[in-house]
Formats: sequence, structure tokens, C-alpha cells
Amino acid sequence: MRLILLLSIPVALSWALPFEQRGFWDFSMDDGLPMMNDEEGSGIIPTPLPPLPMDCPFGCQCHLRVIQCSDLGLTSVPKNIPHDTRLLDLQNNKITEIRKDDFLGLHHLYALVLMNNKISKVHEKAFDPLRRLQKLYISKNNLAEIPHNLPHSLLELRIHENKIKKVSKDTFNGLKNVNCIEMGGNPLENSGFEPGAFNGLKLNYLRISEAKLTGIPKDLPDTLNELHLDHNQIQAIELEDLIHYPKLYRLGLSFNNIRMIENGSLNFLPMVREFHLDNNKLSRVPPGLPDLKMLQVVYLHANNITQVGVNDFCPVGFGAKRVSYNGISLFSNPVPYWEVQPATFRCVSSRFAIQFGNYRK
Repeated sequence: MRLILLLSIPVALSWALPFEQRGFWDFSMDDGLPMMNDEEGSGIIPTPLPPLPMDCPFGCQCHLRVIQCSDLGLTSVPKNIPHDTRLLDLQNNKITEIRKDDFLGLHHLYALVLMNNKISKVHEKAFDPLRRLQKLYISKNNLAEIPHNLPHSLLELRIHENKIKKVSKDTFNGLKNVNCIEMGGNPLENSGFEPGAFNGLKLNYLRISEAKLTGIPKDLPDTLNELHLDHNQIQAIELEDLIHYPKLYRLGLSFNNIRMIENGSLNFLPMVREFHLDNNKLSRVPPGLPDLKMLQVVYLHANNITQVGVNDFCPVGFGAKRVSYNGISLFSNPVPYWEVQPATFRCVSSRFAIQFGNYRK
């Protein structure tokens, strides 16, 4: 009996296959059933594995209503996608076109990932079945325009790094629920936005970075909390550029060509907390910063600022500012920092929040 037991140990060990790395979407899959070889005469019946879904597209991984078909070299949307799919990942393929019936029956789809393909055409009715879609990621493709008839249930649209040059007035019709649009990395100029293009939207977040803007776009949604326009060709902030955005708490204008900020133009930002103006061509600290009572972080590094006045950041009088600064960056400016008076930063939370020096011509 003892010999039989000893001999059975290496046989049992041989049934266990080596560790197999799971896919990205399979991190939660742990059924506890190791793969076994069916050897005749072993005397032990292996536990049967659950059958693979019959309608899982070939080459894809299907688990818990998540269908991962990325990095497969696909040239079109696969067939036989389960109708109860919640997340469909088709990124990093070679899909060139989205056809009318590609998503037929996918009424429960919550997120669709089409990033990094070669999509240049989307049928106007392709998204009609996606009545519950909330997230659409279609960045890094060859789209010349934003697809029409997007699902009205959409909350988040990421369409950066395409070839979009124009946003027409009816592009976002019916998208009353969308709160986030990422459309940077497109060759968009100010003239590319038709008047009323953003009408009806209640956006919280908008990014139009790495485009060809020469000024702050007009008529953006007044509900915006974050606006990112970095890496453009904006040259100035004029008096009425920000008048419609009183709810902004983060404004990004880094890496532009801003030389001038008109007096009073910042008075329309009572809630702003972060102001990114680094890597521009400013010769002075923007006027109006002391009046921004909620401002906590301001980036001004890598400009042409030559002097800093004692009242450039902090208001006169105790208690006028509601919160202290957590960060002020002034490095890479030709400022003789040893001439700056200590009282200049009287409303800063800590001396470690101030960044000076490291200027090179």
C-alpha cells in the first residue's frame, strides 16, 4: 500500500500544467480548476472544465461580459459578439471602417474601445443599437469628422489624435448627458468650430490640446470645471475670453505663445484653483491673481518674467484670500530671486511651495 501511494504522487504532479499568464481583462478569473491530462488507466476521473462560450469571437477572450479582442490584427469588427456584452475592447487592430450592423444586438454595451485602429469611416447608423453606451474611446484613428448620431446615453467621448478639422453645429445634438470630451491632437483651428457647436452640452471636462488654436474658443459650455488648451498657438487672453466660465476650477494653457493677459480678464474665474501658464512668453506675472480667492496652484515657469512685485500674488489685507497657495512655480524665468521681497509670498502655505531658480539663457 505504501509503495502504491508513493508511486501515485509523481503521477498526480504530472497532471498540473505550468503557470499560464492571464489576459488583461482576466485578472479576476480564478475558478480553481487546474488543467489536467486525460491519461487512460490512471484510475482517476479529472474534474470537467466549463465549456467555452460558443459565441465568443475567434481569437478573443470572453469573460464576465467583457470581450477582449485587442492586438489581433483585425480588419473589421468580429461577428458573434455576445449580446450581453458590457465592455468590448477592439483597440490596437487594423479596423478601417465601422459598418451599419457591426454592433447589432449589443443593447447592454457600456464601454466601447476602438483606440489605435485605422478607422476613417463610421456608418451614420452604426451606433443606433448602443442605447446604453456611456464610454466611447475612438482615439488614434483616421477620422476626418466626429461621427454623427452618437448614442444619447453617452457620458464620455475620447476622440483625440485623429484628423478632425471641423466641428459642425449638429455634431453633438442630443448628447445632454455627456460630461467629458477629449479631442486634442486634431488639426483644429478656431474657425473649425461652427457657432453653436457646443450648444446643449453640460460638460465638466474639455481638452483641445495639441491643436492649432490661436485663441480661446468661443461659446464653450458654461458648465465647464476643467478646460485644457495646452500645446496650441494661443497668443493672448483677452477681456471677454473667459467671461462665460465662472465654474472653472482648473485651466490649462501651458505650452502656448501667450504674451499678454488683459487686465480684468481673470476676474470671471472666481472658483479657479489651478492655473497652468508655464512655457509661454509672459514678461510679467498675470494681473488679477490676488483677486482669485480660491487659487491654490499657479504654474508660471519657463516664461520671460523679469520681476515679481510684492502684491503680484497675495491680496492686500489679512483674510482677503480664502485659501493659501500650495504651489507657485517661477523657475526658468530671468527673475533675480534674491531681490524678491519675502512678503510677496505671505499667503503661501509653506516656503517649500515656491519654486525659483534654474534659469538659463
